[in-house]
Amino acid sequence: MARIILLQIAAAFIVALVALLVSGLSAGLSALLGGLCCALPNAFFALRLLSSVRKLGGANPMNFFVGEFIKIALTIALMGAVVLFYPGLNWLAFLAAFIVVMKSYLILLFRH
Repeated sequence: MARIILLQIAAAFIVALVALLVSGLSAGLSALLGGLCCALPNAFFALRLLSSVRKLGGANPMNFFVGEFIKIALTIALMGAVVLFYPGLNWLAFLAAFIVVMKSYLILLFRH
């Protein structure tokens, strides 16, 4: 699980660097924020699942569903905060980075 989260954070920084080099500072920052809007809630979800597995009694399926709901709510809240507080948002870079980070787990899936 940690490898996937680290890969997503690395993907966010790589996409931000590419956007920075191609389109400038605003696009680079927008891409970084878009990638982190996906990676941070996933990291929170992974930590929540890991802590629930290590509890006495083992994993509870309800923890998965509650964690998934929190992850979605946190993603929406982070995206809303970026849109609200960053007036120079480059939508293309923001959404492209979000999608790349969201699908970056496929790299690990097809690696072997």
